Amino acid sequence: MAAYIVARIDVTDPQDYATYASRTAKLIEAGGGRILAKGGPQGFLEGTGPGRHVIIEFPDRATAEAWYDSPAYQEILPIALRSSERDLVIVEGA
Repeated sequence: MAAYIVARIDVTDPQDYATYASRTAKLIEAGGGRILAKGGPQGFLEGTGPGRHVIIEFPDRATAEAWYDSPAYQEILPIALRSSERDLVIVEGA
């Protein structure tokens, strides 16, 4: 069953965050994932939210968790944590 990492992000340091963002696509692909949405234009149907959303599809939850826990991703994670405020969740598909 497919699993999706959904990220709600407010970037606080755009220059630093750009360093992180420039490296994630290759890591996602290498980890078996596929970017479905990455910070494009958005509109709110209800409520308010962050300035950026990212949705990444993985074949299953185990693959998504393995990608997040991988040494390569953990190496760049500190950049994201210092240059943004964010929530990440894994949602399993139907």
